[in-house]
Amino acid sequence: MNTREVIDKYYESANAGDWDTWLTLFDDNVVVDEQLAGHIEGIEIMRGAIGGIERGYSKFQNNPQHVVIDGNEASVVSHISAANATGVPIEANVANYFRLENGKIAYMANFHDTRPFDPFVNQRLN
Repeated sequence: MNTREVIDKYYESANAGDWDTWLTLFDDNVVVDEQLAGHIEGIEIMRGAIGGIERGYSKFQNNPQHVVIDGNEASVVSHISAANATGVPIEANVANYFRLENGKIAYMANFHDTRPFDPFVNQRLN
């Protein structure tokens, strides 16, 4: 797959809750800087995070608004419409950066206002 196809599949599979397909998009040695989860290294950590996503959200949609592709790099501005496990709505604008190597996501970072995620974060702490 080329960079655009990988990025499209990333959002398509995440929004469908198709985590098996989503995981195939990442390099085994992926590095992720995720604003809520922190610094993550390796596909096994990503695999382990899926349970947290499934338990933490009753709804999760991440819809791309603007996509810029430059060779093996991509930046995506998207909007998240979600709800935590108890149904509290979460709306947030997000920017993701991706770097691919050999057709797989080798590095990813995301940036967003953490304020909309307060109900999710507070729920996890209780």
